[in-house]
Amino acid sequence: MPDRPSRPNGSESDYGWLYGPGQDDATRISGPADDATRVQQRPDAPQQRPTPPPGTPPPGPQPGRSGGSGSGRRRVRIRWRRVIPIVIAAWLVFLVAIPFWAWSKVNRVDADPEGDRPGEQPGTTYLMVGSDSREGLTKQQRKQLKTGDAEGQRTDTIMMLHIGSGPATLISIPRDSLVPVPGYGTTKINAAYAYGGPKLLVQTIEDATGVRIDDYVEIGFAGFVNLVDAVGGVEICPKQAIDDPDAGLDIEKGCQDVDGATALGYARSRHSYDSQDLQRVQAQREVIGAIADEIKSPMTVLNPVRYFQVLDGAATSVTVSDDMGLFSAVRFAWNLAATFGGSGLSCTVPIADTAVHWDSDRAERMFGLIAEDRTDEIGKKLCTDDGLPR
Repeated sequence: MPDRPSRPNGSESDYGWLYGPGQDDATRISGPADDATRVQQRPDAPQQRPTPPPGTPPPGPQPGRSGGSGSGRRRVRIRWRRVIPIVIAAWLVFLVAIPFWAWSKVNRVDADPEGDRPGEQPGTTYLMVGSDSREGLTKQQRKQLKTGDAEGQRTDTIMMLHIGSGPATLISIPRDSLVPVPGYGTTKINAAYAYGGPKLLVQTIEDATGVRIDDYVEIGFAGFVNLVDAVGGVEICPKQAIDDPDAGLDIEKGCQDVDGATALGYARSRHSYDSQDLQRVQAQREVIGAIADEIKSPMTVLNPVRYFQVLDGAATSVTVSDDMGLFSAVRFAWNLAATFGGSGLSCTVPIADTAVHWDSDRAERMFGLIAEDRTDEIGKKLCTDDGLPR
């Protein structure tokens, strides 16, 4: 065997003498002995996984298991996509069905007078009456509301609402207005209701104004209180403090939220004002407008409990002419609110003095424009809060 050559520096770690020139340890070929003893893999070699038993599912998230790749969330989204249309459809059915159900409960009365009447006129004119009927009130409620026990019925509130091509127009007719009542001579207009009910009242107003009444709406004391409470109360803004024991009213000056009993006292009070009936009709319009505004509020539709209570309260509170339809009733309520929202007119019939004698010239012009559906021409000279000229 040849002698092992030495490195220049005397180190014996050089194996070039064995593998030949130009080869080093990196290119060394291992023999069988080396393979038997080499048990470690190179660090950068891929790791081998053990083979799973037969029938084992592959690794990774499985369908239907929590912690998956979103398939569970997709099923939840799909479920909501099916539920939401059903909820919306049910809500729409509720919104449509309740008014029809409530309308079926409304009391009706024949208010069309006999004999000669004004002919058909453009637009629609409603007569709204607040009677002092105690029907539906217990003795305790009559005592609480200070309504007394008077027999018969009179009209504490008389209003005419015209809806047409121009602005909606609401006109208060003071109950002390002196007008001819067919068969009874010239007397206070509220006597017509006491003498002959809705028919005679409608006939009296048509004769005095020349305006044809298309639909009739009446509400009594009990209905008024129930309706205000159904909308959750209303806001009133008296310009002075009022202490009226006869109306059961004791309130401070300024805007405030009140319940049905207080709103009724505010609408009935007259002895606290200098002009009595003229001030009262303004308070009545204020309360009626506040009720209509509450009914028109989006919360009435968005809150199902309030929606039901308002429609149920209205249905059990009012009496309408027997030929009045549901659409006409909705139109009435909607436009009633408009007369207080700046888009309509709210006034008192033109009068000449605080004794409530009508100003024949101004009143004739106003009612003539209503009969012709030209309410946009009424103007501020004819439409004033208390009816007196400006």
